[in-house]
Amino acid sequence: MPRGLAKGYTGRDASGMPLAAVLPFACEPASLRMITPARPASDLFGHPRGLTFLFTTEMWERFSYYGMRALLVLYMLKYLLLPEHAAGVAGLTGFRSALEFVFGPLAPQQVASQIYGIYTGLVYLAPVFGGLLADRVLGQRRTVILGAGLMAIGHVLMAFEHLFLLALLVLILGNGAFKPNISTQVGHLYAPGDRRRDRAFSIFYVGINLGAFMAPLVCGTLGETYGWHYGFLTAGAGMTIGLITYLLAAPSLPPDAFVRREMTDAPMRRDEWLAIAAIAALMLPVSLYWATYEQQGNTLTLWADQNTNRFIFNFEIPVTWFQSFNPFMIFAFTPFIVALWRWQGANEPSTVAKMAIGCTLNAAAYLVLALAAWSAGGGQASWLWLFAYFVVITTGELYLSPVGLSLVSKVAPARLLSMMMGVWLSTSFLGGFLAGYLGTFWSTMTRPAFFLMLAAVSALAALVIALLIRPLSGMLRE
Repeated sequence: MPRGLAKGYTGRDASGMPLAAVLPFACEPASLRMITPARPASDLFGHPRGLTFLFTTEMWERFSYYGMRALLVLYMLKYLLLPEHAAGVAGLTGFRSALEFVFGPLAPQQVASQIYGIYTGLVYLAPVFGGLLADRVLGQRRTVILGAGLMAIGHVLMAFEHLFLLALLVLILGNGAFKPNISTQVGHLYAPGDRRRDRAFSIFYVGINLGAFMAPLVCGTLGETYGWHYGFLTAGAGMTIGLITYLLAAPSLPPDAFVRREMTDAPMRRDEWLAIAAIAALMLPVSLYWATYEQQGNTLTLWADQNTNRFIFNFEIPVTWFQSFNPFMIFAFTPFIVALWRWQGANEPSTVAKMAIGCTLNAAAYLVLALAAWSAGGGQASWLWLFAYFVVITTGELYLSPVGLSLVSKVAPARLLSMMMGVWLSTSFLGGFLAGYLGTFWSTMTRPAFFLMLAAVSALAALVIALLIRPLSGMLRE
């Protein structure tokens, strides 16, 4: 528990637990409180020490995820889906037949786009079940350990091409167990009303993107230069380091937030239902946002490979390095965005307004690429257009993604916190599927028209969220 917050709270609750141990939920009736031991008081740079360890664990997990993602589409198009290799991949023939039964005949690029979309979609559906597993059975700590172990195994399996689909399945299950429970533990470090919470999630988000920045440079370079499997194995090594970090950090982490058994039977209160309804209302437009955002690992990789002049003097920028632009800008821009919000004071946009701004900037980023494609005609555009795209889309991301995580940690019912975090992350489930579907138009549309389509989808999301600002203002109460 952050130092100073427990001062004066020396009583005990109905169960005999110290009241400081349940302070974050002390305003709830006794039957609705979480049972948690007292939190460590030591702080680091104004935040609980556990934030540093959660930051580092998530950094290595994202290193593994984005290291694999940087290679995935290129690996499929340039190696795995070639006839001489595809025949040896267990289950791939049947899986492709199922896709073509639904979508009709698919070219290799379209198959790769659909596999990418299904994978990224399921990666963010699985956290719903991982959250339930933690809330009801294992607790956050053990579920995180289970997820990290599965992901380490999955990355190793990626090094064996005939196990490609099995590796993706193991990675999906591991991410489902890991993702919602590492995020909720950040929220558990702070009491309700603690103003440091939003900033903590912004700091945590920097950790996510520090790992995402390193991954394409390391895993991508190894995969493109020395062989795809070296890149995948390096991603697995990163996840293993993350697991070890988490195990060593146990004394500084928030305890598991199990819910009392009678809490399961207690009726949901009106404010809890309102919070769930507000989160649900935001999910569809946020899913549209992710459908366009996720093109970074899909069609934007192909744009960088086929339609971009990547030379700086005599040096050609590797394709996978462009996937480091966004995470680098995340931790470069975060201090300025946070400072801007602090400077705005009472005029700081609401959480929902920030999300609308994020979607608007996302649409603007694809307008940049539409202009690049139009100006290049049928030739190659300068890499500076991609740089400009990443500047705009990254700023938009900072207004939406970490803010959404913080929102759920503040307003979701205590009894369903991990599950609701998983539900929120599942916006990327629908977004991932839509990203794969939208990516199939890369082969049939002109480049300017394709990017204008993505801009229109994101602009629609911005409009819907803007219309929700006033209706949701009274429903989103911490």
